[in-house]
Amino acid sequence: MAAQDQPKWEGKASAKLKVTKPEQVWPFLEDLFGLNKWFPTLTTCVPVEGISGQPGCVRYCAGFRTPVDNTNRRADQEVSNWTKQKLLSIDSKEMVFSYSIIDGNVGFNAYVSTVKVVPNEDGCEIEWRYEVEPVKDWKLEDLDFFISSGLQVMAKRMVEALQA
Repeated sequence: MAAQDQPKWEGKASAKLKVTKPEQVWPFLEDLFGLNKWFPTLTTCVPVEGISGQPGCVRYCAGFRTPVDNTNRRADQEVSNWTKQKLLSIDSKEMVFSYSIIDGNVGFNAYVSTVKVVPNEDGCEIEWRYEVEPVKDWKLEDLDFFISSGLQVMAKRMVEALQA
């Protein structure tokens, strides 16, 4: 069965930020062209078109490592993973946005994510929900690990930035 004939993969990752108010975290996430400040191994995040925070804007993200290398490169070749991501919707009052990957070299097709900051009794939590067509040479667990581990590092970096 071809990947596009299989049901989409769906997942959710979350990270708790203790003693951190949602309104402290939201500006970090709302800065769509600043993802490289927070996401591990992401070296580049630059605008391609539009204005950050406005639906339709597109960012180019590169340099991140994934748990699966499906580029068929030799061990001595350095190839940067990259994606172009388009903001689909954003609601600053509800502290939520959705984006899709519209191009890239990591094999993510029909990828859509929703990222939301949710208040809780200890502070807040970042929820990252995603769906994508099955990715060649990956397992859903690989994607879950990639997003969950990346989100944990993002949360840690955001807390550290607020404490600085």
